[in-house]
Amino acid sequence: MKYTLMYIFLWMLAFHTSGKGQNKADLTKENLKSEIKNIVTASGPNEITRNIIQDRKGNIWIASWEGMFRYDGKSFTNMTSNVSKARFFSVLEDSKGNFWFGSIGAGVYCYDGKSFRNFTVRDGLLNNDVGSIYEDKKGNIWFGVFGGVSRYDGNAFQNYIINGETMNEDRTGKTFPDRPPYEVNAIIEDETGKFWFATRGNTFVYDGKTFTVFTHENIPFKNVRSLIKDKKGNIWLGGPDGLWRYDGSAFTNFTKTFVGYIIEDKKGNIWTSSERDYSQTWALSMYDGKTLSNKAWALSRYDGKSLSDGRPNITEIQSVEGMFFGILEDNKGNIWFGALDGAYRYDGNTIKSFKNKTGQL
Repeated sequence: MKYTLMYIFLWMLAFHTSGKGQNKADLTKENLKSEIKNIVTASGPNEITRNIIQDRKGNIWIASWEGMFRYDGKSFTNMTSNVSKARFFSVLEDSKGNFWFGSIGAGVYCYDGKSFRNFTVRDGLLNNDVGSIYEDKKGNIWFGVFGGVSRYDGNAFQNYIINGETMNEDRTGKTFPDRPPYEVNAIIEDETGKFWFATRGNTFVYDGKTFTVFTHENIPFKNVRSLIKDKKGNIWLGGPDGLWRYDGSAFTNFTKTFVGYIIEDKKGNIWTSSERDYSQTWALSMYDGKTLSNKAWALSRYDGKSLSDGRPNITEIQSVEGMFFGILEDNKGNIWFGALDGAYRYDGNTIKSFKNKTGQL
């Protein structure tokens, strides 16, 4: 239960902003110019780091409780230090090169390289707590928020509301900033164009008309924290029921311990952060696909060449008390991950902390 309480703490500690608005977004009212100088430092954030991406230029972007950091390989710049004091949970670079920053309490910020635009419930966003961001094949931007999902097409928001165990499209034009905390943890679009929503309640699949609860043997996948689609089109789910792979017809369960985050690397290996049995520590680990260990919280790598047998080997690389968050493989093959006290990078041999000069976890 400790990890559940910690997750609730991470969401609830941040303040919540509420209000009602129209679905049409007014882009002129919330332009925030970035002409003032941002803070440049030799180190990254020292607080909770939730999400990490790499942009098309090779820069690393880090969403943290201290702001949005950009790392150019030499120094860190807090890009939002003069724009917002919000705590940031999510970051996306869209197909046009714009950056989207999801915050807790202040909505979402769009940065075009020169200025910021802030979208909140006043502009049609369902809720100002934005935990996940996704771009679909058509270029629409989806935001996972408290109470449901908002889709932005460049002009207006369309909202999809979680109501207990169901999810529905909002056709009234209303927003509901005070919905119960059924936050949406992850969003993906599969090979067939269907959308998957991992929430604190059920996992939903949306075909454009109907929301279906995703189940295995008539049991819903609840509180799924991470969803990905791999290179073969398989769907991976991580949550309190462990790590699962769904190939469109068959299910494979790799571990029954809690899984927080999932990525696929360039070689087809699967990396996860997961719970260790009888422990509240996390570890950086490698799965090679032949055996299975489930003794700890672990950031793990499954060997893509041997996943077919469903019994992956695990080699632990590093453990730490606390939690691991968003995982990234950069262009050089390094693995980045967030923790309660900042960002870390694993180069295959050592783990470097960007919080201090020791480089130790």
